[in-house]
This record gives sequence, C-alpha cells and structure tokens, in this order.
Amino acid sequence: MTSREIWIAGARPKTLGAAIAPVIVGTAFAGYDAEPTNFILALLVALALQIGVNYANDYSDGVRGTDDDRVGPIRLVGSGLAKPEAVKRAALLSFFVAAFAGLILSARTEWYLLIIGALAIIAAWTYTGGPKPYGYQALGEISVFIFFGLVATLGTYFVQVGSISWPVILAAISMGLLATAILNVNNLRDLERDSKSGKRTLAVRLGAARTRTLYRITIFLPLILSLVLLSQSIYFLITLIVLPQLLRASRLVNSTALIELLGKTGQIQISYSLALSLASLLAAR
Repeated sequence: MTSREIWIAGARPKTLGAAIAPVIVGTAFAGYDAEPTNFILALLVALALQIGVNYANDYSDGVRGTDDDRVGPIRLVGSGLAKPEAVKRAALLSFFVAAFAGLILSARTEWYLLIIGALAIIAAWTYTGGPKPYGYQALGEISVFIFFGLVATLGTYFVQVGSISWPVILAAISMGLLATAILNVNNLRDLERDSKSGKRTLAVRLGAARTRTLYRITIFLPLILSLVLLSQSIYFLITLIVLPQLLRASRLVNSTALIELLGKTGQIQISYSLALSLASLLAAR
C-alpha cells in the first residue's frame, strides 16, 4: 500500500456512512426549507468528527496495545504502519476542521451550538483516550446514540429550520439506534479480545447472547418508529423496503461472519436513511 492508501484506510471510509446518514435525514426533514450552505457545513462537521474519532481511537488503542491482535479495518499504530504521533496529529487536524466548520455554522445560526460541538470533540477524544476512556467502560453505545444520532440529526435540522419537531425527534432516535447497532456488531466481533485486554465494552459486560438480542432491538426499532410517522403521511411505508435486510442481518448475527455483518449493518443504515428521507420529502410536497 502507498502512504496515501494507508492513511485513507486508517480513516476507515466504510464508517463514514454513519456520519452522512443523520445529516441527510435531518436535511430531508427540513424539507424545502433546507439551507444548502448549512447542509454542507453540517456534513463537513459530521465527516470530520467521524474521521477524527477513527484516528483518535487508532492512536489511543494502539499506544495501549489493545490493537495488537485485532481483526477488521486496518490499524495504523497497532500494525506499525504509522507512528503514533503522526496518527495523533491526523486526529487533531480532523477535529480542527470540524471545529472550524462548526464555528462558521454557529455564526450563521446560534452561538450556543459551539458548546455542543465542543462536547462532541471531547467525547470523540475521550472515547478511548485519556486516563479513563469511557469506551472501555460500556458507555460507547450511549455516546454514539447521542452524538451520531440525536445531535447529528436534530442539529442538522435545527440549523436549517431553527426549531425542533416531534417527527424529526423520532427520526433522530432511529438514526442513533442504527449507529449504535454498528458499534454493537463491532464490539461483538472483538468481545473475546477486548475481554482479555481489559476493555470492558457493553458487549463484554452483556455477553454474546444478550449483545445479539440488543443488536436485533437496535435494527428493528427504527422501522417501528418510522411506522409511527404514518400518522403524518402514508409515504413512511417506504421504510418497509429495508425489512428484508433486517431479517438477513438478524439471522447473520448468530453466525461468526461478523465482519460481513458489520458491512451489512452500515448498508442498512444507508438504506433506511434514504427511505426515510424520501418519505419525508414526499410528505412535505
């Protein structure tokens, strides 16, 4: 691999859908009141945060040694492909880009959004960084639900409309659940290695069987929530298009093909977010 390919792989591009999806949904629910510039800025914030947290996790896990024996996406520090300080700088640069875009977005809307942005960056760094990383204490799913679900979706909607509505709250919960499902699979895959290295993720604490049950809940509940929106429009039946994907994923979680399931869960999030967005735009006509 070339140096460029190594850094692109280290950014884990397959995870970027988790950053894009809530911004798309928040914008779709804003409907024809959506503001293109604010959409682009919100998308840049989300992408930069996702890349930043990927590099930050790579750095922190790498220097702790918890990535020395791990499957899945490439680890720059753990595999020796990049020096720890270089990965740390990449993380900080990504956070700077997110902060700068967030500053512009706040100046265009509400200044107090800077506080939320600062909390998001702190949460991204301390997930596996710092003296007591909360990702090692079974709190990762909660953080992902809040920042890559509620904050990303509601924040995108708010900066374009200037208010919050109950339908977009349901959409934000749905996006948070699907983002949580992705982390859930990731932690299920690494359960044994994390347990041996002292990384007490939620999967380690729940055990494999309960983690699989939690996964099924987090992928099916968004579909149920979207059907609640039928009170707003019949178009939300469009989200049923993801049901075959959910059924396949529900079966696959019992197998050992968890790397494959991780990819399929990301595809579910994208499919669901596009279906939900289309339904919202059709309902707003």
